[in-house]
Amino acid sequence: MGRERIELQTAESTVAFGISYAQKLKQNSVLALKGGLGAGKTTFVQGLLQGLGIQDTAQSPTFTYLQIYENVFHFDLYRLKNEQDFVLLGFEEFLMGGITVIEWPERIPNLLPKNTQVIELSYLDRRRIAEYEI
Repeated sequence: MGRERIELQTAESTVAFGISYAQKLKQNSVLALKGGLGAGKTTFVQGLLQGLGIQDTAQSPTFTYLQIYENVFHFDLYRLKNEQDFVLLGFEEFLMGGITVIEWPERIPNLLPKNTQVIELSYLDRRRIAEYEI
């Protein structure tokens, strides 16, 4: 699949994109969110949860690695040192059930399933998103 680029003007439009993107996800989907600090990854996840009919508000799981919202497993691997730590913490099992969303997937590149969907978010004067599969 090629890369699709979308420019979003506001946090609200990032949430709206997440709501619409939720319709593409099926059980056992893995979604990798790439982008620097403040790029809108958690804002996107807030919309994703809304689109999936989940009432919880996404929190950045930076200090806990994982937040669970019904069948959505939201990882923030910013502080993870390496893939071995991911496996030792028992997180590998979350790549095979529900919907898994991973912020900072660069920390576990060899553990991501083949059909992982990737969204790259960047922030210039507005958010820019690129979507593709690996």
